[in-house]
Amino acid sequence: MASRRPGGGPTMHDVAAAAAVSHQTVSRVVNQQPSVRPETRQKVLAEIERLGYRRNRAARTLVTRRSRTIGVLAPEVTQYGATSSVQAVEASARAAGYFALSTTAAVDRASTLAALDLLLDQGVDGLVVIAPHPEIEAAVSQRRVELPVVALQSVSAGRAEWVGVDQQLGARLVCEYLLQLGHRRVAHVSGPPGYFESDARRRGWAEALTAAGLEPATVVAGDWTAERGHAAAAELPPDVTAVFCANDQTALGVLAGLREAGRRVPEDVSVAGFDDLPESAFAAPPLTTVRQDFRQVGERAVARLLARLDGAAAGDDTVLRPELVVRRSTGPVRVEDLHPTG
Repeated sequence: MASRRPGGGPTMHDVAAAAAVSHQTVSRVVNQQPSVRPETRQKVLAEIERLGYRRNRAARTLVTRRSRTIGVLAPEVTQYGATSSVQAVEASARAAGYFALSTTAAVDRASTLAALDLLLDQGVDGLVVIAPHPEIEAAVSQRRVELPVVALQSVSAGRAEWVGVDQQLGARLVCEYLLQLGHRRVAHVSGPPGYFESDARRRGWAEALTAAGLEPATVVAGDWTAERGHAAAAELPPDVTAVFCANDQTALGVLAGLREAGRRVPEDVSVAGFDDLPESAFAAPPLTTVRQDFRQVGERAVARLLARLDGAAAGDDTVLRPELVVRRSTGPVRVEDLHPTG
């Protein structure tokens, strides 16, 4: 029978004895080093599975001075962008052989500081911070964390290391597309004030309209939710022929509100969103939107963090390009809307 660690399971030496190899060979297999013959690797993995061996993470930390744990700090919100970012970072950390320890905090400085201290107390090697709001950015800067930190969504988080999608460009792409369809009265249902993405998407909308010689005047305040989007549909001026919504959840609410008001999409009003929710392709009609590659964002963030840990150069590819996804919720402006009478 295999020997046991005090309070634990089989040791690396137990695996080595069962597989008739050295414990150094087992270590190479466990650490995914390439210098092991395939047949030996399979034999060791089989014994690891049979014995139920698990690495002693505490002992490894003492030797390497690394816990192989990444702390992930995220805002306490349910929006698709933030949750997708966390999932992408966790998956990328696992693929790199790290454990991602995630915690959330309300979007205020005190809550963020408390969550940050919780992660630091766990001995994490570095931090990935989902920072969509200045309060989170300020808290991270205030704490003066003596670990590598990579921020997502924030434009800086007070540090040189950050990864994000160009939100302003995404908004500009979708609004330029609406202008190409002939729309000249393009409203914006915004996100909540103060959020980096909300502000950048509003700037992109205004930039596209200004470049076309139009006044970016019609803004209806939103809060990222479908409920608010539904109410916002009733607040749109009657001469608006297209609406750019700050996210897809808002856009789905606008679609429902317009439908209830008897306004057809896209025949009467074109509607576009941002984020490309999984549900957006199945909206009625399917929603034109802007897609962010959250998987790539997570991979880049983890890669930059591990590069910092290893003292290596991480490259300059921090700003990722979004993709316009055209579906049936947008269409050409009607001729009578181009030349209104009365």
